[in-house]
Amino acid sequence: MIYWAPLFHFYQPPTQTPAILMKVSNESYRPVMDVFDEFPEARATFNINGGLTEMLALYGYTDILEKLKKLAARGQIEFTGSGKYHPILPLIPREEVERQIRLNHNTNRQYLGDVYQPRGFFPPEMCYSYEIVDPIVQSRHDWIIISGIACPAGWPMDVIHRIDNIEGEAAVFFRDDILSNKISFKDIDGHGFIEHLQQMHQGSGDIYVVTAMDVETFGHHIQHWDKLFLSKVYETLAPNAGTPGAMREQKPLADQHRKLFEYEKSSDAKEIRTVKISELLDIFPRGHKLSPRPSSWSTSAEDIRMQNYYPLWKDRNNPIHMMQWEHLEITLETAHKATQVADNPSSMEFATIARNTLDPALHSCQFWWASKKPMWDINMIYRGLTLQREVLLNAYKAISLSGCQPETKKEYYYKVVAGRHIYDQIMDALYID
Repeated sequence: MIYWAPLFHFYQPPTQTPAILMKVSNESYRPVMDVFDEFPEARATFNINGGLTEMLALYGYTDILEKLKKLAARGQIEFTGSGKYHPILPLIPREEVERQIRLNHNTNRQYLGDVYQPRGFFPPEMCYSYEIVDPIVQSRHDWIIISGIACPAGWPMDVIHRIDNIEGEAAVFFRDDILSNKISFKDIDGHGFIEHLQQMHQGSGDIYVVTAMDVETFGHHIQHWDKLFLSKVYETLAPNAGTPGAMREQKPLADQHRKLFEYEKSSDAKEIRTVKISELLDIFPRGHKLSPRPSSWSTSAEDIRMQNYYPLWKDRNNPIHMMQWEHLEITLETAHKATQVADNPSSMEFATIARNTLDPALHSCQFWWASKKPMWDINMIYRGLTLQREVLLNAYKAISLSGCQPETKKEYYYKVVAGRHIYDQIMDALYID
């Protein structure tokens, strides 16, 4: 048996426009839900970051949340944990990692209810370092999924390796990067995907394959890919796919699509079963304790060799990245100090605003859109920077209104001035580039 465990990642940044959120919801989120409604035997693991869950509720897209709850209640999907606002966890302080995990859980429980019971954890952008394992295990997640490039051992297909740490251990699943990227960039069709899985199986026993990609791939990034790929694969793997007279009624397919999937009714397709990732824990034995490489799902072997582990979010050769993170470091330090020194109603009010604004200000997209590999969007960079500046404004206001020493107020005023200088440098780069 070949067990295919797909993960679909739902995320939009907190700075996303209502128009784009509506477009993505109509082109991807709803159509993908319809695929799972059409094929009740379909199984998958979903990650939806709490920031998006909150946005969907805020903009009235409660039908999407209700469909998510229904699929989970039927046992078709499971959810994972993550960071609420999709921060790059290895690059932020541990206390912020713990807070993002906690906020994500609380938000998703609020909007998804009791069906939100994550056993696994999806680190945003699959950005991994050993330092994030303890907070993940502490928050009672049994497993973590990371990029295949992080695997330091022979490729696991019939065992599940573990990461050992102070708080215990977590099972680790490695994404099949090659296969996932083939799907994401339309380099493979449903026929080729099934054949690829079958070729991976050498008949020596059960194996598993884990893929993971943005759910927006299906219908938004690639038009109609929810139907042309996802529906066709689930149709192939349906238990009654090869049973004459038992096939569900469907709308006529275009001749080329019908011909492409004629082979699907063969008995070979029955060798493949779709599962939720957590189900693999009950099927396959545990392997070795490993130390995965720091990496992301966009990291290459050359990046790892150069210790440039998160190239789309913090590339030492990217001056915009360096300035963004320098500005964020000042923002974090000032916000934390504001929380510490606020000692009266006025200062506490501003400190609370700074603290709550800091959470979304950590989102990853502001750095991704500054990577120039090839992503470059001055508005997404600017919106992220504006969030950080809002944190700084309120944090310093809290410090200035507090009863802390004048020397402390002066010290943090200079930090704000330094932040303003960095902001101006980034803005100059956005105007010129």
